[in-house]
Amino acid sequence: MHNNKTNTVRNTKLDAVSKSLKQSIKNLDSYTHVRGESLYVDDVNIRQGTFHAVVFDSPKAHGKIKHIDYSKAEALEGVERIFTYKDVPGENEIGGIIADEPLFAEDEVHFWGMPIALIVAESEFIARKARGLIEIGIEDLPVITTAKEAKAKGSFINAPRSFSLGDTEKAFADCDYVFEGETFSNGQEHLYIEAQGAYAEPMENGNIKITSSTQGPTAVQATTARVLGIAMHKIEVDVTRLGGGFGGKEDQATPWAVMAALATYHLNQSVKLILNRHDDLRMTGKRHPYESTYKIGLSKDLKILAYQTEFLQNSGAAADLSPAIAERTLFHATNSYYVPNVTTKVLSCKTNLPPNTAFRGFGGPQGMFVIESAIAKAASEIGVSARQIQEANLLDENDTFSYGQIAKKVEAKNTWHSAKNIFNSDALEQEVADFNKNNTAFKKGLSFMPITFGISFTNTPMNHARALVHIYLDGSVGISTAAVEMGQGVNTKMMQIAADVFSIPIDKIKIETTNTTRVANTSPSAASSTADLNGKATLMACNALVERLKLVASEDLNVSEKDITLKDESVFINDKPSELSWTQLISSAMLKRVALTENAHYATPEIHFDKTKEKGHPFAYHVYGTAITTVTVDCTRGTYEFDSVKIVHDYGKSMSKGIDLGQVEGALIQGIGWMTLEEIAYNDDGRLLSNALSTYKVPDIFSVPKRVEVIPVETEGNDMAILKSKAVGEPPLMYGIGAYFALQNAIKTFNSNYDLEFHAPMTPEKVLMGLYENKK
Repeated sequence: MHNNKTNTVRNTKLDAVSKSLKQSIKNLDSYTHVRGESLYVDDVNIRQGTFHAVVFDSPKAHGKIKHIDYSKAEALEGVERIFTYKDVPGENEIGGIIADEPLFAEDEVHFWGMPIALIVAESEFIARKARGLIEIGIEDLPVITTAKEAKAKGSFINAPRSFSLGDTEKAFADCDYVFEGETFSNGQEHLYIEAQGAYAEPMENGNIKITSSTQGPTAVQATTARVLGIAMHKIEVDVTRLGGGFGGKEDQATPWAVMAALATYHLNQSVKLILNRHDDLRMTGKRHPYESTYKIGLSKDLKILAYQTEFLQNSGAAADLSPAIAERTLFHATNSYYVPNVTTKVLSCKTNLPPNTAFRGFGGPQGMFVIESAIAKAASEIGVSARQIQEANLLDENDTFSYGQIAKKVEAKNTWHSAKNIFNSDALEQEVADFNKNNTAFKKGLSFMPITFGISFTNTPMNHARALVHIYLDGSVGISTAAVEMGQGVNTKMMQIAADVFSIPIDKIKIETTNTTRVANTSPSAASSTADLNGKATLMACNALVERLKLVASEDLNVSEKDITLKDESVFINDKPSELSWTQLISSAMLKRVALTENAHYATPEIHFDKTKEKGHPFAYHVYGTAITTVTVDCTRGTYEFDSVKIVHDYGKSMSKGIDLGQVEGALIQGIGWMTLEEIAYNDDGRLLSNALSTYKVPDIFSVPKRVEVIPVETEGNDMAILKSKAVGEPPLMYGIGAYFALQNAIKTFNSNYDLEFHAPMTPEKVLMGLYENKK
C-alpha cells in the first residue's frame, strides 16, 4: 500500500508539472536514480548459463609477441574458452575513422593494456584467476609517450590539418608587440561511474542482441557486424542509459561489446563483459594531451592582429576519433576573439599510449587554453591585465572565423558586459586588490574566461536524427530516438517536447530504450547535438501526428481544421473546449484507420564544410558565455580554494532550466578538475601510474568553489536549437580554464619574479613551486 500511495503522489506531481511552464520541468530520471531503481548494463537479468568474460591485455607498451602459453588458463576448471584474433570470422579491425586498430593484438602490441585475448568462464572470478595463469613473452620495441617525441621521430596518425585567415606573416611585421611561447595541457580520465561493459545474447536464426553502455549504438552494431563477417541486421544493440559517458563511450565502448558478441557467436550462449575500474583505467584512452607553441602579435591599442599556433596532439597508438578532435581544436583555436590574421596547424602524433578519445569539449578546450595562455603572456609582458586584451578583441556581429563562417547572433560582448555589470567586476577586482595588500600568507587571484563554442558535428553528414512516435489506443505515447540518456536529461527533454505538442501529461509518455532495430543508422549522442537533432525529429513526428488528428477532429466536430487545437487533453475549437477528449479523439482515429505512428527524419539545414579548402559554415549556431573566477591561495602550502565562479551563460530560451543549470555546474567542475587537479601520469615505459583513485585526484565536495552563480543572458535564442533552447553539454566545461589563470594571477601577486608557465593542470605542487620560483 505504501508504494501505491507513493506512486499516486508521484503521478499527481507529474500531472501538475506537465501542465506548468516548460521551464520548470525537472529531470524525470532523478526519481529512479535516488531510489537505486535505474537500470544499467550490469543490472540486466542474465540468462541461465550466462558466461562471464575478462580481457587479457598487454603488459608492455610496445613490442613483438614472441610466445603466449594459454594452457594453464585453459585447464582451469570453469574456463569455457579463450578467444584471440584467430577466432575472428570477419575483420580483426575496429577503427572508425581510420582502419588502424585491431580488436585483438596479432604479432605486436602497441600500448600497455592493448587487448590480446578474451577469457570466457563460468564466473568473473574464474576468468580473472585464469588471466593470471597466462604466460607471455614480448620483445621490447622503442616506446614513445609524448607528442614532441613522436613529431621528432615522424610518427603521425594522418596528415596535418591547417586553417588560415588573412596574411599572418605580413601582419606580424606590422605588430607593435610580438610574443612566443609554449603550452602543455594534460589528458583527463573520464571516470564515469559505470565502467565499460556489454551483455550479448544469442537470438533465433543466428541473430545477436547486445545490451551496451555506449554513446554510439550504430557504431557498435556496424563494427560487430564487420568483425563477425555478418550483415548489420543480424545485430541488435540496445541501450537503456549510461552511468556517465563524457565522450569516453562514443567509440571506446565498442570493443567490449564486440568481444562479448564474438564469444556469443561461437558459443551460442550469453556472455557478459564488465570491466572493473582498474582494467577500465588501464585499457581505455583519455582526453588528448596537447603540446603546443604559439606566436601572438598585438597593436598598441591591444588589438590582436596576428595569431599563429602549432598543436601537437598526443593521439595514442591508434586514430580512434583523433582526426575529428584535432579538427575541432582548429575550429576553436581563437575562442571568443576576432583575429584578422590566423594560421593554425594540428598534428595528430602517434604514441604508445592507449588511443586517446572524445572527451567533453572534443578538442575545443585544448585550443582555447593556448590562446588564453598567449593572451596572459602578452598581458604580463606589456604590463596590462589579461582582461583588457580579452575585452578589446571580443567577437562582434559579422566577424569571420578562421574557417570561413560568418558570426551571427553573437553574444560574446553581451555575456562579457553582463557579467561585469551583474557581478560588479570593478568591486570584485578592488576586493582582490585590498585583500592582497593586507595579507602576506594568502593571496587572491581573479580571471575572466569568455567562451564561444560551435554546435554541430563538424563532420556534416553526421548531423541528422530520426524519431519513431507511437500513440496507443488509450492515448498514451511511446517515443524512440537515437538519443542516449547518460545523465544529461535528454529523455526528459524528449518527453517534454511530446507533452507540449500533444498537450498531455508527461506520465502518459514513455521514452523507449535506444535501439538500432527501432531507429537505425544514427549518429552517436555527442557534440552537444543530441537534444537538438533528436528533439527536432521528435517535434516533426509529433507535429505530423497532430495534423492527422486535427483532420479526424474536424470531421467529428464538423468544423475547419484551422479552428482546432489540442489543449489539456482535450480538443479546443477557437480556443474553447469541445466535448471531444484526447482519448476519444484517439479512439476515433483508430476506428477510421488513421495511422497513429510517425517516423520523422531531421537533418540540420544550412551547414556545410569543404575540407579541401578548410572553409565553410560547419556550425548551426554558437553558444557564448563569460565566467569570473576568484581563488585564494595559501602561500605557505601551495593549496587553494576557489571563492567563487560567477557566470553569465547563453542558454538561448532554456526549455529545462534545472537540467541546464546542472549541466553548467557539472561541466564547470569537470573543467576545473582538468585544469587544476587531474594529472594523468605515464612512466617512460608507457605504464599508467595514475591508475587508481588514490593516485588520480578528481574534484570532490571540498574542491568545489564556495559559490557558483549562473545567470542566463537575455537573448532571443536561436531557431536552429530545439525550441530555441541552446545546447549545454560541452560549452560550460571551458569556464574551468579560468581557474588556471586565476591561480596564475594569485602566484604572480605573491612572487613578482614568477615567470608565467602554461603547463596544466596547475596542481598544488606546481603552485607551491611557482610561489617560490626565483623569489627574493
